[in-house]
Amino acid sequence: MNRILTAVGVGVLMMACGTTNQTTKNLAISNPIESSIDLTKVKDDKVPVIINPGRFTSETEIYRLPRVVQGTYSVSDFGKYIEDFKAFDYEGKEIPTEKIDTNSWQINQASNLDYVTYYVNDTFDVEVTGGIGGDTPFSPAGTNIEPDNYVLNLHGFVGYFDSLKNAQYKLDVTAPSDFVRTSALQVVGTSKSDDGQTMTSSYYAPRYFDITDNPMMYGNLDVEEFQVGDIKIVLSVYSPTKAHTAKKLKETMFKMMKGQKTYLGDINSTPRYDIYLYLSRGDEQSPKGFGALEHHTSTVVVMPESMPEAALDESMIDVVSHEFFHIVTPLSVHSEDVHYFDYDKPTFSKHLWMYEGVTEYFATLFQVDQGLVSDDDFYDKIEEKIKTAAMMNDSMSFTIMSENVLDEPYASQYYNVYQKGALIGMCIDILLREESNGQRGILSLMKELSMKYGKNKPFEDDKIIEEITAMTYPSIGEFLKDHVVGDIPINYNDFFKKVGLAKSKAKVKTNYIQNDGVLIVGANPQDGTIFFSDAVQNNSFWKEQGVQPNDVIKSVGGEQVTLQNANNIFQEVFMWQPGMEFEMVISREGQDIELKGTLEQSFTEGESLRPVEDATESQKKLREAWLRG
Repeated sequence: MNRILTAVGVGVLMMACGTTNQTTKNLAISNPIESSIDLTKVKDDKVPVIINPGRFTSETEIYRLPRVVQGTYSVSDFGKYIEDFKAFDYEGKEIPTEKIDTNSWQINQASNLDYVTYYVNDTFDVEVTGGIGGDTPFSPAGTNIEPDNYVLNLHGFVGYFDSLKNAQYKLDVTAPSDFVRTSALQVVGTSKSDDGQTMTSSYYAPRYFDITDNPMMYGNLDVEEFQVGDIKIVLSVYSPTKAHTAKKLKETMFKMMKGQKTYLGDINSTPRYDIYLYLSRGDEQSPKGFGALEHHTSTVVVMPESMPEAALDESMIDVVSHEFFHIVTPLSVHSEDVHYFDYDKPTFSKHLWMYEGVTEYFATLFQVDQGLVSDDDFYDKIEEKIKTAAMMNDSMSFTIMSENVLDEPYASQYYNVYQKGALIGMCIDILLREESNGQRGILSLMKELSMKYGKNKPFEDDKIIEEITAMTYPSIGEFLKDHVVGDIPINYNDFFKKVGLAKSKAKVKTNYIQNDGVLIVGANPQDGTIFFSDAVQNNSFWKEQGVQPNDVIKSVGGEQVTLQNANNIFQEVFMWQPGMEFEMVISREGQDIELKGTLEQSFTEGESLRPVEDATESQKKLREAWLRG
């Protein structure tokens, strides 16, 4: 899942004085924390921030930047990117502060505190193998400061006081007047400078959660808006070379989200949904952790700009559909750990199988339900998840893993929430369809839970499985007890048999570093090289390129491959799509060989999940209810 500054003077504090063309909406805000971010005062790639909390009566206060943010399930330590933290009294004199840990500052003489200032460094340009989230950068949670683009994940800029966690916020963002700006936060006023060169937008947040939950994007953006039912969708795209546009992507997003809305039916928890897409140019200072981070009513997506249009469309369908389904859970159905999230010392719910797993399952199932993919494509995705989950610890309790997701050995198993977690959702769905003669599924269960709870009422973590069992059938309770709370691996064939499916040998699609889930590259720690293994012979694309076992991979896309950067490089190779241009240099018996051209779909021999020829009518009926219920 990056940098920060030097002293902020009184001149910055007065940045909004002497303005014209001011407009203000009628909104009563009582004693908010006044915060400001000035994008016109960037210094050494660092943005100044001012926080005015109002009058304190205590002599000591603690100000923090988040250690962990919701949706990441990893330590981010946004305090690392803060520099030159200072506090000032009402006479403009500096008062003592002490940095007590990575993310926290203690302010002494707090009863005299007027405001604090600091500089914020962005995260995108310092991502290497380590960054936000540890060894694997997760850019969608990060921040960007460029002359023509600002990714304002506000948890990286604005912090909170321990004693004012539920206080209202007024946030002023000052930027050049010609910047395009998008945010789902409520705008309460705008004002321009006397010369008209800068504009300050004022936003309102009911509490700190709403600051962290509503990202912004400023700069040279491409924005499209469209309506899906009664939900307004705002698509904001930053493409450095204009290789991609919001207009081109709009139709794909509209078709996908229309299908999602039709699939969800009467679940409607937000009047607006924002999609922020940052396309990485791929250089040393660009973000490297591709994917998306959900917020309750928005998502931030980071993808390579080099992706062909069709490949970007496909990736956006996969990641944005997942994030949009979070309006079901955790927005409408969530535990107390989510509702009362602690950004410094969080506790985690036991039910990531629901928040991430069921959400991922919806994002996969709705596509076949709405006719966006074929049945076979859906089966292939399910089979791919089974194979990936098999490489994880299949005998680990999902609830224990979820509750301890920051710590090992559980942290390294987090990725399984998108694999086995989705398969748990599938199994529950098939069981519900079987028990109800096709009338109920996991979507109807989530609707019932949403009606019982909703976004303002959390459930008790230790009681939700008992509640689900009471709302459904004993078989659901037994499944959850054995395979979610317990550590018994799931026999997926038992569930496929119910719907008349079975595995058979077939030619299957694969990617450019795996054969049906098996890696085709290896490492030699002695000489520090990465090489193609014997398995490359069964990868149709590399076989056509003339690659042989033990060929050393010297460079990819002009970047030299080492043991230190191999994970980052092959993460990008994993995301390669047919139609993209590629360049690779391999070495064979001391001779360098250059490979370059256009990627074509690669195939290998594997197993495919397909309908059995002698399926019974009841199996076919249950399968149809499962796929298009």
